[in-house]
Amino acid sequence: MNRIRGAHKAADKSIAVLPFINISNDEDNEYFSDGITEEIINALTKIEALKVIARTSSFSFKGKNIDIREIARQLGVAAVLEGSVRKYKNRVRITAQLINASDGTHFWSHNFDREIDDIFALQDEISLLIADKIRENYGHFNIQDQLVSTETKNIKAYELYLKGHFFQLKWDPDSIKKATEYYKQSIVHDAEFARAYYGLVQAYGLMAAWGYMPSEEGFAKAIEYFMIAQDLNKSLPEYGQSFVGRTFWMEWDFKATYKQLKETLHLHPKYTDGLEAMAELFIAHGKWSKAEEYIKRAMEVDPMSANHYYTQAHICYYQKFFKKALQLVEQALFINPDFVLAYELKTLCLIWLNQKDAFDMMVAGMEDADLKRIFFDVINNGKNSLNSTLVDEWKDAAIKSHMVPYELFIMANSNHKTEALQLLRQYVDQKRGQIINYRFDPSLEALQVFGEFHQLHQSNLTIEGADVSNANLQAPLNSHHKDLDIQMQRLEDFIHTKKPYLDPQLSLTGLADAIQIHPNKLSFLINERTQMNFNEFINQYRLRYFKSIAKDNKYAHLTIIGLAYESGFNSKSVFNAYFKKATGITPGNWLKEIK
Repeated sequence: MNRIRGAHKAADKSIAVLPFINISNDEDNEYFSDGITEEIINALTKIEALKVIARTSSFSFKGKNIDIREIARQLGVAAVLEGSVRKYKNRVRITAQLINASDGTHFWSHNFDREIDDIFALQDEISLLIADKIRENYGHFNIQDQLVSTETKNIKAYELYLKGHFFQLKWDPDSIKKATEYYKQSIVHDAEFARAYYGLVQAYGLMAAWGYMPSEEGFAKAIEYFMIAQDLNKSLPEYGQSFVGRTFWMEWDFKATYKQLKETLHLHPKYTDGLEAMAELFIAHGKWSKAEEYIKRAMEVDPMSANHYYTQAHICYYQKFFKKALQLVEQALFINPDFVLAYELKTLCLIWLNQKDAFDMMVAGMEDADLKRIFFDVINNGKNSLNSTLVDEWKDAAIKSHMVPYELFIMANSNHKTEALQLLRQYVDQKRGQIINYRFDPSLEALQVFGEFHQLHQSNLTIEGADVSNANLQAPLNSHHKDLDIQMQRLEDFIHTKKPYLDPQLSLTGLADAIQIHPNKLSFLINERTQMNFNEFINQYRLRYFKSIAKDNKYAHLTIIGLAYESGFNSKSVFNAYFKKATGITPGNWLKEIK
């Protein structure tokens, strides 16, 4: 396998923001360029009708020399943004280019040079400009007046937060510990910076869940910082993620989890962590089709996420579709070769598929290889009797922090089912996250003959018929046809008298200001009345003007491209492409015909 299977069809109104390149003299400033990229992604994600590829997928191409058109094909987008960041002392320079994915041409670029104190305003300005350019080229959608809010006025606190987030996303224990130190320094500079507290919640939660520190200590710290963070800001998606981390994985309070996820996804409908968590909630209840709907929604905007492939693999695994689960988990490992949980799921698939050679290669060198080999023999070679001393040692296996409880699985599928049920009860009493789906685990199916198995834990949530539709929250404009006719006439009168299309820098926002109408309304008006996007609408006037002056001897001294620039076109490639699309022939051939 040398790439992710298949590609995604590009939606017209869609963009991938690739990691901005750090061109500062200090290589350590990479945290800042990564942070700026993620902030722009998060800002654009707030636009309901715009498909924005999530950070995980965009960053999977970081440092790779791949053609933009191929990246766009794999991600299923019509446009790609790339850029660079130079940070020096208290100034930052950002260069951004917006690229048409179909042909690789740049249709917008800009340089921004500001004081670093203006970073939030700059992020908002860049995001709004990008959204405007996509709308001008691909069709109408509403854009909020502001996409980036100022969450701290202390730039030092913000930079320290970005450093913490940068290290947290490395996912290894040393980096996560380093992240907590940066988050703590951040709140020293601003004790009311909610995102830094949520960073601490997630970092300590990860270290506790993965055994990088004592679980009780880690979860206690996570809850302590969560209580502070929620008092500061509950509107951030991190609030819902942190809340669910506690109610779902630590407390198995499915009702509270479902309620919070519904609220989070109502506010942030494209929040992939929330969508994935909802899929996991449905998995815990055996609602496979609903789980698939949510994880597929997440993959629409995050198609290169190893976690999403892993979740899909789990949906198949619990239904005993082991071959399909194996294919999906291999996709996850192709994206992230360090994904430990995916290796564990792959091992289980190989056991149930009785693929001995692949299994032996897989477990060679693993610390718990002996346990896995015993389980393989139990499932595939009829090994039913176990050493009594070994069984006695396993009775307290629940106090250990294994990712996969192989001792439990071995006993459940051998002649020691009673001991297995007792051990499972310990896991359930502790509400251990790794067995949260025990009701549907093929490795525990043999215990379902016991009535007690079904009484170990009762879900407090009934989710039959739960709505998983992705409602479009963008309300249509309520203009009457008569009002639209009046507005369209105003627009056309202005264009004919003022000829704004001759300005090569004309934008939808600039035209909206000139005729005193909101840009959202002007975009809707053009799209509704002409079925064109803004650029197509304006270029038709430029083309007419080009044809008129091309026949005028007064302009005989100008070349074709000179005539195009005189008509308001600002790019030779855009002019040639539009002319050919509109007339069916090249500008040169058209000129020969009329002469």
